[in-house]
Amino acid sequence: MREVVQGVFLEDRYPGVILGAVAAGGEVLLVDTPLRIEDGREWLGELSARGRTRMLVLLDSHPDRVLGARGLDLAVFAHQRTRETVAGWPDVYKPSAGLGAEADRLRRVAGLHRAVPHIAFTESLTLMLGDTPVELRHRPGPTAGSVWVIVPSRRVVFIGDMVSLREPPYLGEADMESWLEGLRELRGAAFRKYRILSSRDGVVRGEALPAMAAFLRKVDGRLTRMQARGESAEATGRLAQQLARTYRVGAARKEMVAQRLRSGLESLYLRRYADDE
Repeated sequence: MREVVQGVFLEDRYPGVILGAVAAGGEVLLVDTPLRIEDGREWLGELSARGRTRMLVLLDSHPDRVLGARGLDLAVFAHQRTRETVAGWPDVYKPSAGLGAEADRLRRVAGLHRAVPHIAFTESLTLMLGDTPVELRHRPGPTAGSVWVIVPSRRVVFIGDMVSLREPPYLGEADMESWLEGLRELRGAAFRKYRILSSRDGVVRGEALPAMAAFLRKVDGRLTRMQARGESAEATGRLAQQLARTYRVGAARKEMVAQRLRSGLESLYLRRYADDE
């Protein structure tokens, strides 16, 4: 566990996403959960010295960050769109290779009704840890229900999958325009002195923001040209292969990355151009 600034922590040793936690006033707020229930209990135990863990925020509906919530007895907060998505899942989650996610490796997950967020919001919500405000803001892009967690007193913002350069993000639910707008906001004056924390890459360096925007514009441009040529959604597989070759990942993760790109690009293309198929 790494303390990024006073009372703000990152943990990257569990499968799934990079976890966050904010401790203030003898209380702790979690940002996302470990994928496995036993890891979640271990994470809570480690944080117990920092205060009483009261709340959990889910940054979006990706299974890597949501499934573990079923094992935690906490007040769970998320955007309304995230709540609707999770509530619509069957109670028994049967992973496939569809998302190219860590969750795809699980055999079978039961009791997903316990992961449905208890409290949802639409635009913004402020939580209090003692006297410390923690702001939740709707910032779509990776999904329609993506949110940021902002701790103004610590000058820290958790941005979920908004920046993912070590490996490609899942693009199947992406809103490219909103995603690019979010990256522009992070580069603006309001966040100039903030530590930006990604669920995939950890602490984000300044150059990562334009690099992520360039990746999204590249994908957007390629899909637009494919549609203009009348190509089918299956043709996105070639683009996925080309993009996969640009990432340096270990042999054990290559197929996962390739599948994430294949399924994400095909889903994105179909959502955009379904009427043309």
